[in-house]
Amino acid sequence: MKTVTVSTLQAAKRAGEPFSCLTAYDASFAEAASRAGIEVLLVGDSLGMVLQGHASTLPVTLDDIAYHTRCVARTKGASLLMADLPFMSNASTERLLQDAGALMRAGAEMVKIEGEAWMADGIRELTRRGVPVCAHLGLTPQMVHQFGGFKIQGREADRAEQLIADARTLVEAGASVILVECVPASLGRAMQAALEVPVIGIGAGAGTDGQILVMHDVIGVSSGYIPRFSKNFLAESGSIQGAFRAYHDAVKARRFPAEEHSF
Repeated sequence: MKTVTVSTLQAAKRAGEPFSCLTAYDASFAEAASRAGIEVLLVGDSLGMVLQGHASTLPVTLDDIAYHTRCVARTKGASLLMADLPFMSNASTERLLQDAGALMRAGAEMVKIEGEAWMADGIRELTRRGVPVCAHLGLTPQMVHQFGGFKIQGREADRAEQLIADARTLVEAGASVILVECVPASLGRAMQAALEVPVIGIGAGAGTDGQILVMHDVIGVSSGYIPRFSKNFLAESGSIQGAFRAYHDAVKARRFPAEEHSF
């Protein structure tokens, strides 16, 4: 696999070729995922739930993300490395720039930030300073208490239209990628068609440009609630390396997500 960059993802969108993304939190799993062909690795604040045992992503700190980003950066191979900005990094533009700078110095090649159209100014300032940004819309886990839980977003027509409008605003501000989570498959397709930048989906149907899952769901070690949009690829592959490859191949062939993984 050639080195994956933002330009690689843009070219894939233009060519109609889906790409795979997966969370990674340490050197060993990052290397395995990269060897399997995964194009984008995300050091997600999901580590708060799958590694630290919290009920949400809110307790995760910048130091947590930076530590795991450094681990993944050492063995990521040709994969593009994205890192989450944690809860309250967007409290001010000054803090946003400082936190993003810390993650880029740790080895990130793109930062991901949750928020809607109001994040445009912050994204504009980041891109002015050479920081590629992925804007996360839909079910944004850092807003879990405001949403009243992990609930599907964009079911209503007006809310779906607003999410597309917000995405356009953030792209105009400089966002290089949009990630949309837990929305109806019809909205995932509409957002992919409406935006010039790559759209990554999780629980957003098969119509987005890329797909992302939490690594623990791919290998079936999640405890408690198992999201409808996830799939245990280890069960049918027999090894972790095989599971990562099976996931990658299924995304590339548009076999995943299937209808049963969509809303």
